[in-house]
Amino acid sequence: MRHSRTALSAVLGLAVAAALGAVPATATAAQAPAPTAGYSSYQGSAQEAKNNKAFFDAVMKSVAEQRAANPGIQVVTVYYSTASAPSFRSQISQSTQIWNSSVSNVKLAERSSSPNFRYYEGNDSRGSYASTNGHGSGYIFLDYRQNQQYNSTRVTAHETGHVLGLPDHYSGPCSELMSGGGPGTSCQNAYPNAQERSRVNQLWANGLASALAAVK
Repeated sequence: MRHSRTALSAVLGLAVAAALGAVPATATAAQAPAPTAGYSSYQGSAQEAKNNKAFFDAVMKSVAEQRAANPGIQVVTVYYSTASAPSFRSQISQSTQIWNSSVSNVKLAERSSSPNFRYYEGNDSRGSYASTNGHGSGYIFLDYRQNQQYNSTRVTAHETGHVLGLPDHYSGPCSELMSGGGPGTSCQNAYPNAQERSRVNQLWANGLASALAAVK
């Protein structure tokens, strides 16, 4: 979920920040892996789409390996860690509740050891994004300034959508979660629409079966 530099100066200082919860205005970024995507505004880019796909593939592979090692597991669960994003624990929790109530073929849960992906926080001119560390591990970076401008739960739920396999679609309406910041700072929707929910269920029903076959 990227932000434009023109929008950045226009919305700084607005009272909307207060509605997003207490997010530090400045801080040093947690030691997240070096990102691989450049600034791309709301039009997206081929590199950004590639990073999102690599992120989903890394998470899917990680989950498949866990299930292959424990074939008796009945529910597909993707585990995450918030240890490196303490300021956003509330938003991450809300995002988790939103997705867990929206889809049936995969669930999100927090745990500290051996998560499938991690959240990080800090300052980055590119805004928030999902990526991989180049070694098969996925992570979500949450940018402080962007989360002060936009609905922070929407930002987090949007980025978490990449965990579940959804690409960006910045030209979409506010009712579409993966439109990200495209509809502007007034958009408060943090829920996926029917098409997005259906797509996630399909991906985890079919994609996980393929991933399991690949790791056996």
